[in-house]
Amino acid sequence: MLQLKRSLLVFLGLSLICGLAYPLSIMAISQIIFSSESNAGITKSGERIIGSKLIGQQFTNQKYFHGRPSATDPPYDAGNSGGSNMAPTNAKFIEQVMVRVEQVRRENSLAPGALVPADLVLASASGLDPHISVDSALLQVHRIAKERKIAEADLEKIIRRNIEQPFLGFWGQERVNVLQLNLQLDIINNKAQN
Repeated sequence: MLQLKRSLLVFLGLSLICGLAYPLSIMAISQIIFSSESNAGITKSGERIIGSKLIGQQFTNQKYFHGRPSATDPPYDAGNSGGSNMAPTNAKFIEQVMVRVEQVRRENSLAPGALVPADLVLASASGLDPHISVDSALLQVHRIAKERKIAEADLEKIIRRNIEQPFLGFWGQERVNVLQLNLQLDIINNKAQN
C-alpha cells in the first residue's frame, strides 16, 4: 500500500509539473518573447484578418507578387501541411515543374529559355512557405509595375526595404515575405487613390 501511495504521489507530481506547469511557463515565455509568432503571425487590416506572415497564401492576380507553389491539396491548406514526397526523377513531378516554369515565363514576359528561380516553381517541404528569394521578387517587378502603372524603381525599393536577413546572419538566404510585399503594394495604391 505504501508503494502504491508513493507511486500515485509521484504520478500526480510529475503530471502537474510536466502537464501543467511546464506547458504554461513555455506558453507565457513565448507570449512575451515571440508574441507575433506564438499567435500565428496574424496580419490584420483594421479589424479584418487578411492572412498570416508565417503561412503562404495563393496570389494569382497579376498586380501582386506570387509566392512559392503549394504542395497541399487544396493549395495553402495550413491544416494539411506537407510536401509532395515525389522524387526529383518522378515524371509527374518533372511535368508539374515544367508547367510552372512556362507559367512564370509567360506571366512575366520572359524569353522561352530564360532561367526561373527554383523557389517560384518548387514547393517547400511544408508546402506553406510564405517567403520567396529576392531574385524571385525582382523577376516579377516588370509585370507588377506594368499592371499597377508605377515605376519599377519604386517596386525595387519596396523589395529592398522588406528583405529579411539569414537567421543568425549566415543560416539560409535573404528572402522577402510575399504577404508583406503585397500589403506594401496595396498601401501605395490606397495612397495614390486618396
